[in-house]
Amino acid sequence: MKEQAAHQPKWQIPFFTIWTGQALSLVGSTVTQFALVWYLTETTGSATVLATASMMALLPGIFLGPFIGALIDRWNRRVVMIVADSVIALAILCLAYLFWVDALQVWHVYVIMFIRAVGGSFHWPAMQASTSLMVPKKHLARVTGINQTLNGVLNIIGAPLGALLMGLLPMHGVMLVDIVTAALAIGPLFFVHIPQPQRADEGRAQKQSIWADLGDGLRYLRGWSGLMALIGFALIFKTALTPAISLIPLLVYKHFGGDAAQLGLLEAVAGVGIILGGLLLSIWGGFKRQIITVMAALIIFGLSFIVLGLVPAGMFGLALASMFVVGLVLPMIDGPIVAILQGTVAPEMQGRVFTMMNSLLNLTGPISLAFAGPVSDRVGLQVWYVAGGVLCGVLGGLSFFIPAIMNIEENNNGAAAVGEKMKEMWSTPAPAKSAQVASRSVNCPPHC
Repeated sequence: MKEQAAHQPKWQIPFFTIWTGQALSLVGSTVTQFALVWYLTETTGSATVLATASMMALLPGIFLGPFIGALIDRWNRRVVMIVADSVIALAILCLAYLFWVDALQVWHVYVIMFIRAVGGSFHWPAMQASTSLMVPKKHLARVTGINQTLNGVLNIIGAPLGALLMGLLPMHGVMLVDIVTAALAIGPLFFVHIPQPQRADEGRAQKQSIWADLGDGLRYLRGWSGLMALIGFALIFKTALTPAISLIPLLVYKHFGGDAAQLGLLEAVAGVGIILGGLLLSIWGGFKRQIITVMAALIIFGLSFIVLGLVPAGMFGLALASMFVVGLVLPMIDGPIVAILQGTVAPEMQGRVFTMMNSLLNLTGPISLAFAGPVSDRVGLQVWYVAGGVLCGVLGGLSFFIPAIMNIEENNNGAAAVGEKMKEMWSTPAPAKSAQVASRSVNCPPHC
């Protein structure tokens, strides 16, 4: 299949027009997220409440993600992003009204976080899948580095800006900031063309069911043994890591006795680390085999989390140093993986693959969060940081001895073969295809 982006010599103008609007929207979303999390922390002081709020943000991606991916591969991705951003903005407008009339209850925040997560579940894969068509393949790693740097900038300015705005504005005013920035993201999408992938099964796309699309995506993933092994490892350490990240505001509030400013400082320091890590990765480029960069960074990430879990209450400075290292290595975990996926997954499959992988990665989140609140309220918060750090370090070390993971960049022949098989099947005349299916059902054992 032709790379459409390769035939766009001035790809930077349309891509960065959209990217700039999205970046501004992310600033507003980060401010809103910080304000809501701190509001729940200060109002309830409950680990269970924070864990439940995090669960609401995870559930849509887990249960709706695969279906959303199949729809994104069918629908116009530009329209998907416009609608998703608009729904999120309307949800925040409702929240601003509830704050304004002083009628907000905790369950309202849960509902709004759920709606925001539904919108994000559509928006994120649509943007990721569009990026690989707008940006030439040779520049995908650089764009990923830019996105990692943006995440660092958001960490630096988002939390302090959120704390500042909470001191200057009432809560409904803080919510309105998100609505304004969302409008800045939606506007450019009406005027910039986003290429659509030409599906291998385009002639029969309307006849194929969503379930069949999901089956194609699942077979694509199953054909890539290295990626499946990586997802399996991630499911293990995210069992402890998801609660740990969700409970950081409460760690600052209860363990260190801090306030919104200290939480903002902790996130800002992590943001500085993310920016420096992104710049380091851009200059250095990582090891020749990108997966080695990922696993080495994962081990360092785990050690830093162990330190964060063992820091005494009077040594907040050590917690800041630990979070700086976490931020520093984070781009070296996320960046190479995203680049590997964008560069190897067929464009017409990316919506399904990204959302299905995201669903699998978040599968343990609700389960661990359901236990995180009650366990933390009884035995303390630090257990999650130590457990998550140990699992990251151990699994990162074990990965060096698993060929399927270490050869993930070369060992995508299974996925490629599945893609080619799908194209072959869709190009086969209907009677012949029916004969193949009938033959398979008779001769193939159940596990085929």
